[in-house]
Amino acid sequence: MSGPDGLSDHAPVLTAHRAGLVGCRGCGRVWPRHTDVCGRCGARLAPPDRRSLQAVWAWWLAGLIFYIPANLWPMLRTQSFLGLAGNTEATILGGVVDLMHYGNYGIAAIVFVASIVVPIGKFVVIAWLARVAGKPASVEAAHTRLRALEAVEFIGRWSMIDVFVVAILSALVQLGFVASIHPGPAAVSFALSVAFTMLSALSFDPRLIWRGLPLRTRRDRTAE
Repeated sequence: MSGPDGLSDHAPVLTAHRAGLVGCRGCGRVWPRHTDVCGRCGARLAPPDRRSLQAVWAWWLAGLIFYIPANLWPMLRTQSFLGLAGNTEATILGGVVDLMHYGNYGIAAIVFVASIVVPIGKFVVIAWLARVAGKPASVEAAHTRLRALEAVEFIGRWSMIDVFVVAILSALVQLGFVASIHPGPAAVSFALSVAFTMLSALSFDPRLIWRGLPLRTRRDRTAE
């Protein structure tokens, strides 16, 4: 269907793929399709391929598997008087509840967001991106997908806050007979889950967002 200007309402945008070019994932420069190595950064060039999503899903599933015990197992173990005064264990959610019980609402909110909300949000966003990668979308939808990927990559560096806290406490609170703090098995599981989800996000080829051949709407043409 054509508009008054004689152009199709869904005329395709000229992407690098349509122009016979391949983009470098290292520096972003485009080269002729049959070029093997980027002349700027030396990275190997390969066209975007939906088969690369297999790595995304593999890392994503590994991260999800380790995230479950990270929430069920104790993150922190505290021993007092060599166990004579009892030992205590705290899971991530249990630690949030304890912080709220003692009135540390700000810290509880930070731990809850960094350890519960952010990881679950990353799982949801990465799975969504992997499902819609390469599928048709408007230019605005493609930009939304790209911003979602950038957000996941940005917040990934803040996902280790629980592991950092446990490591610091384990190093500082070693009072011998009186009290000692040791990391629980959940700390390792949580660290592995974060690492795997970061690898999943890094494995996602952002060029697949544009390989979806975003459709050019009349509003896109009006904005130019």
